[in-house]
Amino acid sequence: MDQTINTQMRAGDIFILIVLSILWGGSFFFFEILLEYWAPLTIVTLRVAIAALVLWIVLIMRGVAIPKTGKVWGALFVVGLLNNALPFSLIVWGQTHITAGLSSILNATTPFFTVLVAGALLADEKFTRGKIIGVLTGLLGMVVMIGPDAVLSGLRSGSVLGQLAVMGAAISYAFAGVWSRRFKSMGITPLMIAAGQTTMAAIMLLPLTMWLEAPMGTLANAGVVIWSTMLALALLSTVLAYILYFRLIASAGATNAALVTFLVPISAILLGVIFLGERFTGLQAAGMALIGLGLLVMDGRIFRKAQR
Repeated sequence: MDQTINTQMRAGDIFILIVLSILWGGSFFFFEILLEYWAPLTIVTLRVAIAALVLWIVLIMRGVAIPKTGKVWGALFVVGLLNNALPFSLIVWGQTHITAGLSSILNATTPFFTVLVAGALLADEKFTRGKIIGVLTGLLGMVVMIGPDAVLSGLRSGSVLGQLAVMGAAISYAFAGVWSRRFKSMGITPLMIAAGQTTMAAIMLLPLTMWLEAPMGTLANAGVVIWSTMLALALLSTVLAYILYFRLIASAGATNAALVTFLVPISAILLGVIFLGERFTGLQAAGMALIGLGLLVMDGRIFRKAQR
């Protein structure tokens, strides 16, 4: 389907993965604030529409060639649905029933689903014992880091439909990551992919949002803080994040790119420790160590060198 990639992450890939975890970790926090004022589809539509507008300005300023074939725009439509419109809507709606913390935990099942989907559909990302063990180790580390009691409590108290919505978003992200591999062989840049997918998502969502939520009144009454939060969500957690994400897929593959969801809870905890003075516990350290071990197992490089 596309060109073979290097499925072992280089130093640059790991750096992008860490930056992405910070950018996307903030999105759950932004959703929590915005849901106090706006309905779910309104938030998602504004996110992708603002992101698309900014990305097109950047594209025009840089003189990037715009694809003219129906094949490319059809592919961008699919990734806009699978990577933006559907999962964004499911996560935001899910967070009307469950907490941001539980939402981020359930979203971290994305690497597991990506291993399954990529293993079934991509020739150079087939199932391996290391990938399965690595993903399960990472999931265990995430549960340990958050705390088993907190996870079980969240699962018991949260709405089942809200939990299923976020799990559905994780599955959608898995298919989107695999689908996005084709853009490398098409010669489409990460910037153009990000612009194309957010544009397609905005086109899909705008009429639905106007029909179901009629948001004009609530938008007019929003204050500076709310619009600033929305701009942070659109510019940082969408524009910048997706440029980096598609670059990572082209470099290291769909499975490795999906690992960012393991790192999101780590970023949230460390940011809380650094900027909010929160306490760092031994359980959190153990969870982070397990996640790190899971990433090493999936990469496999250290173990192959040890065997040699």
